[in-house]
Amino acid sequence: MEITALDLRGREVIPALAEIYPQLCLTPGEEGAALYKDIVLSGAEPPGRSVSHFAGSDGDSCRSESTPAGSVAVITLCRRSDFELFLQIMACRCLPTPIPRTQGAATLDGVNNWTRIRAHKEEFLRTAGPDADWDAEFRRFTADRNNFKDVMIVLSVGPYSAVPAEKLGLSEPDWLAASQVIRRTHECVHFLCRRLFPERIDPVFDELVADTAGLYAAFGRFDPATAELFLGASASGYTGGRLENYVQGPDKRRERLDELAAQVSRMLRRFEEISAPRVGIGPYELAIRLEEEWECWKQH
Repeated sequence: MEITALDLRGREVIPALAEIYPQLCLTPGEEGAALYKDIVLSGAEPPGRSVSHFAGSDGDSCRSESTPAGSVAVITLCRRSDFELFLQIMACRCLPTPIPRTQGAATLDGVNNWTRIRAHKEEFLRTAGPDADWDAEFRRFTADRNNFKDVMIVLSVGPYSAVPAEKLGLSEPDWLAASQVIRRTHECVHFLCRRLFPERIDPVFDELVADTAGLYAAFGRFDPATAELFLGASASGYTGGRLENYVQGPDKRRERLDELAAQVSRMLRRFEEISAPRVGIGPYELAIRLEEEWECWKQH
């Protein structure tokens, strides 16, 4: 089953996904982590098929999003507890790892899909005969990760980057709606850029491009002050936000954050210049144009 072929709504989302990824039937913890390895690496079956540990919501969805780099499955889980549980199982190898409150989305790239492997085995033995060498065919088939590994984007629902509506001068419903557009576009831009520009990987620059495209998609224009608010960046230094997630270690941490914040502020103003005369283009086209600023970012 190709996950990009799914179009699911409401409480059917988690059970349907568990049919493809049975590790969702596990609960995070020591026992779940041990079972996870066999399910993901060997295609073993879980002890049971219950997903009762997920609450589910009528607002959940799983649908395909088309980008210039191909289609990707976008899963939206309305309950924060479901979003965190999904990531603990699928991204954290079924360990009860804390998920930061500022994290509202994730891209999972390289998820084993054993239903695709089993479907290929069935077709292979049907055409080649029951005595055919499946072990050799399995090695050939799995040598290409595109044959059995999936990519999915998982979104939560809530204020983007944990920024309250009043800070933006918006009503709560308007900001929640805009947040979903930003969040979806942001993650799809990561998917797009990883495939079109694999040599240009920088966590902070990637966030700038994705946030810019997300804001552009939500509001039809790009406001650098809003992007600064998300990241906690200003021309004078760090003000508190997601930017601290990209500076590791205690050594001169504040100094490095202030320097990085100032660099981010300058680049966001450059992105504003680029996006302003391009009203009417799509957010993905804008993201591709912003990627051309990669060398400028690396030189500063």
